[in-house]
Amino acid sequence: MPDFSLNVNNTPYTVAVEADMPLLWVLRDVLGLTGTKYGCGVASCGACTVMMDGNAVLACQRPVGTCVNKKIITIEGLSDDGSHPVQQAWLKAGVPQCGYCQPGQMMAAAALLSKNKNPTPEAISAAMSENLCRCGTYHRIKSAIQLAIKALNP
Repeated sequence: MPDFSLNVNNTPYTVAVEADMPLLWVLRDVLGLTGTKYGCGVASCGACTVMMDGNAVLACQRPVGTCVNKKIITIEGLSDDGSHPVQQAWLKAGVPQCGYCQPGQMMAAAALLSKNKNPTPEAISAAMSENLCRCGTYHRIKSAIQLAIKALNP
């Protein structure tokens, strides 16, 4: 098996896995970072969203061989202490119901806000469109994103 050098949450890792192994399984099963969730496995739900070089990507369909020399951030790496504006906004807005999709939701929002600190409602909808919530917390998610925007633009 080949070795792949990964930068995950600002920590270097070397993993010996097949090149086509999805990043999701490397994160969860090899590195033990279980915050990134398996939802559908076909890039339709967004539960596995992580940031790669500042972009939201679906880890279930991303072969690890394409992740070398990329900066990967998972929900565990968003902040050490829960202080990231998106995490704080999620708490204030009381977003989680079952919570399963929330790591992916937060990572999609964080990726958006890392590139655009004051997105339009249309940009928010577009950025969040790949993330599904079976509990229907979309209104609270949008409220939380607005709170994060306020925190980023005092």
